[in-house]
Amino acid sequence: VQLQASGGGLVQAGGCLSLPCAASGRPSSRYAIGWFRQAPGEEREFVTAISWSGGSTYYADSVKGRFAISRDPARNLVYLRMNSLQPEDTAVYYCAARSSLVATKEAGQYDYWGQGTQVTVSS
Repeated sequence: VQLQASGGGLVQAGGCLSLPCAASGRPSSRYAIGWFRQAPGEEREFVTAISWSGGSTYYADSVKGRFAISRDPARNLVYLRMNSLQPEDTAVYYCAARSSLVATKEAGQYDYWGQGTQVTVSS
């Protein structure tokens, strides 16, 4: 599975961005998908994840109520919608696929990773 995250950019605080993650090689619907982010000098951290069916979603407390994950299995796409962005959301955002029906918050449980897309939020 190859993953391609895109849609990053520079946005002012309070703004929004939508990051698509495109999966190729095998249908994304056979995998749980997670989003992680890594800020400079920080550890990679969990953001959100969605099960293969789309019926279960998980969010980090820091983004709950502001971010939303969804998937379009027919197009092999998973979307991360980010609203009310804050400077502390600045990071490289990665999507990852797990060879399981069930999503998890643990980065080590994901088998495939995209290259990341930079999100910068100015104050």
